[in-house]
Amino acid sequence: MPRLRRLPILMVGTIIVIAALSTGLPFLFFLVYLGLLVIGGSYLAARLGLTSLEAGFAIAQVHGHVGDQLRATYTVRNVGRLPKLWLETYNPSSLPVPLPGRAISLGPRAERTWVAKVPLSRRGHFRVDPLQIRTGDPFGLFESIAGVGHGVNVVVYPRVERIPHWRLPSAELDGSHTSRERAIQTTPLATGVRPYAPGDSFNRIHWKSTARHGEIQVKEFDLEQTADAWIFLDLDAGVQAGRGDRSTVEVGIRAAASIAAKALEEGRAVGLTAAGRHTTTLQADRGPRQRLKVMQLLAAVEGDGSAPLSEALVVTLPRLRRGMTAVVVTASDETEWIRPLTSLRARGVACVVVLLDAPSFALPPGQARPTEETDEADGPDPEPAEAIQAMRALRHQLAEYDLRTVVVHADERLSEALA
Repeated sequence: MPRLRRLPILMVGTIIVIAALSTGLPFLFFLVYLGLLVIGGSYLAARLGLTSLEAGFAIAQVHGHVGDQLRATYTVRNVGRLPKLWLETYNPSSLPVPLPGRAISLGPRAERTWVAKVPLSRRGHFRVDPLQIRTGDPFGLFESIAGVGHGVNVVVYPRVERIPHWRLPSAELDGSHTSRERAIQTTPLATGVRPYAPGDSFNRIHWKSTARHGEIQVKEFDLEQTADAWIFLDLDAGVQAGRGDRSTVEVGIRAAASIAAKALEEGRAVGLTAAGRHTTTLQADRGPRQRLKVMQLLAAVEGDGSAPLSEALVVTLPRLRRGMTAVVVTASDETEWIRPLTSLRARGVACVVVLLDAPSFALPPGQARPTEETDEADGPDPEPAEAIQAMRALRHQLAEYDLRTVVVHADERLSEALA
C-alpha cells in the first residue's frame, strides 16, 4: 500500500482548505482543486506502480571462502499494458559489501534480467533479506514497497591457502600417506601391484590384475609417517594483537583452516578444538563432511575467549591417541601451556606449534620488527620490548623441550611461513 511521504504538505493543504472555506476566495478554491488533482493522481500512480509485476532473485551459492564472489541474479517482468516508469530494486543484507541496488524502467510486457557480483571480504554468517521493490509518484508524495522471495543465509568460510611444503611430524604409524619404502605388513593404502613371490599372503592377491596379466599379482602397501591431526586454536582475547585481516585472530584461523584442509586432502582424520568464549570441540573425522564442519566452525569463531590455552589443552589432550599429531595455533607468550605438551611424546603423540608473532602484528603495516640489537640500544617502547622478550623466551623454552615450532610474522604468506 502506498503511504504519504510529506506530512507537512498535508498540513499546508488542510490550512488552505480551511482558509478557502472561511474566505470564499476563488484563488484558494483553485489551489484546493489543484491539490486534490495532484494528490489523487500521485496516489494512483504509486498504487498502480507495483501492479502486474513479477520479480525474483537467486543466489548462486550460499557459502564460499573469503576472496570468492557472490553472484545474485535478478529478474523483473512487467506483464501489464501500462509502462513502469520508475522502479527501485535492492536487497538489504548484512554482507560486508552490500548487494548493489538498481533503478529501472519497464515498458509494457517487458522484462529485465541482470547479475550483481560482490566480493566476500570477511568470514562469518550473513543474511540476505527478501528483495525489495519500491516505486512512487513523480512528485515524491507517495511510495509503494513490496517484498519478494525469502531471505537467504550466506556462510563465508576463511580463506584456505595452499601449503604444499607443510608436513606433519613423523609418528611411525601405519596409515594412509605414502613413503618411499614399501611396508611388509598390510596397511589401509594399496599403491601398486607386483608379481607373486614365495611367502606372500593369499589375501594380498589382486585378482583383477592377475586375470589381466595372466599371472598372480599381489598388492603393495605403503607405510605412513603419521595418521591423524588435532588442531588447537587459541582464541583467548588477552593474547591477540592487530586488527582486521592483519590480526593474530584472522591469521590463526586461516592457518588452522589451511592445515585442516591439507590434512583432509591427504586422507587424514582431523579434530579441532577452538578455545573461544565457549570451547568447541570437533571429534576427529575425515572426508568432505568433516571439512564442512571445520569450515563452518572457523567461520563463526571470534577472538573473544577468556580461558587460557593451557586449560583447553588439559581438557582435550586425553582425546589424542597414539600416532596423532597435535597442532597448536596460538599467539600466547605464556609458558604454562608448554607443560601439557611435554607429556605427549611418551604417549606416541607428535606435536607442532604454529606461533603467531604477536609483537609484529601490533606494529603498523610496513614497519619492520625490531631486531635484537635495536632491542637493547635505541629500541622500542617498554611495553613492546617486554612482549618481544617474552616471545623470545617462549621460543627458547619450546626449543629446550624439542617441540617443533613454526613462527608466523605479520604480512607473511602462510605458504612461506609454514614451509
